[in-house]
Amino acid sequence: MTHESHADFADFAAVAWPRLVRTAHLLTGDFHEAEDLVQTTLAKMYVRWGKIPRDEVDVYIRRALINNNISRVRKKRIAHLLMPFLPESVHRSHTGDAEAVERSAVVVQALSVLSSRQRAVMVLRYWEDLTEHEIAEVLHCSVGTVKTHARRGLAVLRAHPLLTLQPSEQEAKR
Repeated sequence: MTHESHADFADFAAVAWPRLVRTAHLLTGDFHEAEDLVQTTLAKMYVRWGKIPRDEVDVYIRRALINNNISRVRKKRIAHLLMPFLPESVHRSHTGDAEAVERSAVVVQALSVLSSRQRAVMVLRYWEDLTEHEIAEVLHCSVGTVKTHARRGLAVLRAHPLLTLQPSEQEAKR
């Protein structure tokens, strides 16, 4: 890899890191595993950096992130215990921040019950704001498969008890 390519990759990785970690956190449910997943993905991407067309970098990195996460889940076959809060936001003192942390924790917990493919579709669609066609390209599947995963994932999320309660009901459960 040339010095220019190395610098180009380093610039890409520095800019993409926060976004990729947030996406990976939604995929893994654990902040530290998310960082590991992004680091592994970027390391694999670094090796192929010179062969990736610049207009396909975003699709490539998303596809690699999803595939590495699926491989991680298959290899480990363990149940992940999700934290009831997002680690980077715990020490904030504002009430609005606490509510945002709680909402985020509920979403992460709800996502944890989905299959890895359903979770990938939900994250790519509603977090990354990709179209069904873009998701199909990232996941190497048909648009119909994306729609099926989205429909089934949304059905599970709609039935999740923490997502169906109204705020006043959630307060009463505490």
